[in-house]
Amino acid sequence: MDELTQREHELPRRIDARLWRRIFGHARPYRSSMTGLAASGIAMAGLDTLMPLITGLVIDAIIEGNRGEELMRWWGAYVVVIVLTCVIVWCFIMLAGRVATGVAYDLRTKSFGRLQELSFSWFDVRPQGWVLSRLTSDCMKISSLMPWFMYDLFWGASFIFGIVVAMFLLNWQLALAVVCIVPLLVATTYFFQHKILRSSRMMRRTNSLITGNFSESISGIRTTKTLVRERENLGEFGELSSEMYEWSLRNSLQSAVYLPMVLSIGSIGVGIALWRGGMDVQVGGLTLGMLIAFMQYAVNFFMPIQELARRFTDLQAAQAAAERVQDLLDTEPGIRDSEEVVELMRLAKLNDADAPVGADGGSTTIRRVDFRDVGFSYVEGEPVLRSFDISVNAGESIALVGATGGGKSTIANLLCRFYEPTSGGIFIDDVEYRQRSLHWLRSNLGVVLQVPHLFSGTIRENIAYGLEGATESEVEGAARRVDAHDFIVAMESGYETQVGEGGSLLSTGQRQLVSLARAVLSDPQIFVMDEATSSVDTETERQIQHGIEAVLKGRISIIIAHRLSTVRNVDRILVIDGGEIVESGSHEQLLSQQGRYFQLYTRQFSAF
Repeated sequence: MDELTQREHELPRRIDARLWRRIFGHARPYRSSMTGLAASGIAMAGLDTLMPLITGLVIDAIIEGNRGEELMRWWGAYVVVIVLTCVIVWCFIMLAGRVATGVAYDLRTKSFGRLQELSFSWFDVRPQGWVLSRLTSDCMKISSLMPWFMYDLFWGASFIFGIVVAMFLLNWQLALAVVCIVPLLVATTYFFQHKILRSSRMMRRTNSLITGNFSESISGIRTTKTLVRERENLGEFGELSSEMYEWSLRNSLQSAVYLPMVLSIGSIGVGIALWRGGMDVQVGGLTLGMLIAFMQYAVNFFMPIQELARRFTDLQAAQAAAERVQDLLDTEPGIRDSEEVVELMRLAKLNDADAPVGADGGSTTIRRVDFRDVGFSYVEGEPVLRSFDISVNAGESIALVGATGGGKSTIANLLCRFYEPTSGGIFIDDVEYRQRSLHWLRSNLGVVLQVPHLFSGTIRENIAYGLEGATESEVEGAARRVDAHDFIVAMESGYETQVGEGGSLLSTGQRQLVSLARAVLSDPQIFVMDEATSSVDTETERQIQHGIEAVLKGRISIIIAHRLSTVRNVDRILVIDGGEIVESGSHEQLLSQQGRYFQLYTRQFSAF
């Protein structure tokens, strides 16, 4: 288990009141419903307190032979209490549903919105399953706990208070006998709830690992079968299932022991009250009806204590989920607009005028991009780029080639501002790009990755994803520009063809062409291609290359390629090694030098 997962499943030693105040702050938009839950809890506690007393009065009235007006009055009160109980339960269900649903919706929306803002570096150290569980199980666990905790807190406290007052009013000696059992009950509850909480935590941890194992096994089923790893996978899954079985069994046994012990301890107090109360009835110190009422109070006295203990245990169990969700919401994006840029954008909106260059996402023409003394490292002390300098003008195409790990993709990621330089700067028309808005920069970027990702839906929807509100003619125009229109219309449903999850219903080359069309739809001024043809056959490469050549005209283009056949026609080729430029020139110039590029080129084509 990795360090992140281990840390998340550590059992919290105490409830973090400060954290829960912040979590319950998310229910502020539903404060009226939360107030209603508290009021319904207090009202229900009052009715629960009245019920044994009314029952006792009815019994006494019957024993005394009073079948007249007094008896009917108590029967009427009994019916009223039952009706009010039904009304309060209905109100609670409505209010609880409103709070749970609303808070879950708000938390998921806020969390998803924050995920859209976070930089790539945040996702680099967090698995996909970890992120998904924040938006699903963690948000649900918090939202479903809120209404029940609010209701039980006020109901339990009010009910305990009502029972204690009623018992002492009926017979203070019997009340003391029952209350003396409370410390033993609290100690037993604390001990077992801590044990049950730990086993429940381990069950959830193991369940998370099982879910992750399921996900990886399904997504990697082809690899598993080609490597004949079915038996080993089954063995690994069997170990997780066995661990889940052991923790589930332990949790069930602990719960099975806890409940009888609580009932036994409660029965001691009830037994003492029954023995002493029976003696009082005999000597006339207590009526039979009041003894029965007292016994009901004694039995009910332990119920709110158990419920409150369970709710606080649930609160403790959900604390890890609360910490994860709140931590996500509190995470500030590592890459975001500076305060100066935000202020420029605000002023532009207030003045209803054009903002300064690049502040409002406007379509300012880009003439040149400069990397000036750029240094970068993913891990401190391990530099990937060192004093990197290049200048690219509008209409110029640059190819980055070299061995894997040399820093080519890092250069592209820095240009797209997926990461930011740790030293030096990237300038767009002599303005450092951190002084411009992210929206403006990325609105002028077109990016095509080595492994294109398509979303479930149609080809048309996937192309239109590149430009909000794109028309059918714009979508088809983009497809024509990258030479994708012919293969699309040749399909049975044309542009309405479903691509499947991740584009699984299309070939790799078709996915790449759709991705290329999506990238050019917004007519970007800077175009970045990262190994766009490395996963396709030679014929498909020619088709994609033909589309690329049409797209690159008039743009600033950065192309990363292992297949050197795709970069022969670019304006300049940079050979990158160890984060530095070791050679620079056109295809013919670099071949004539017979240096590093010549070695890469001849080694690659000698294999054919």
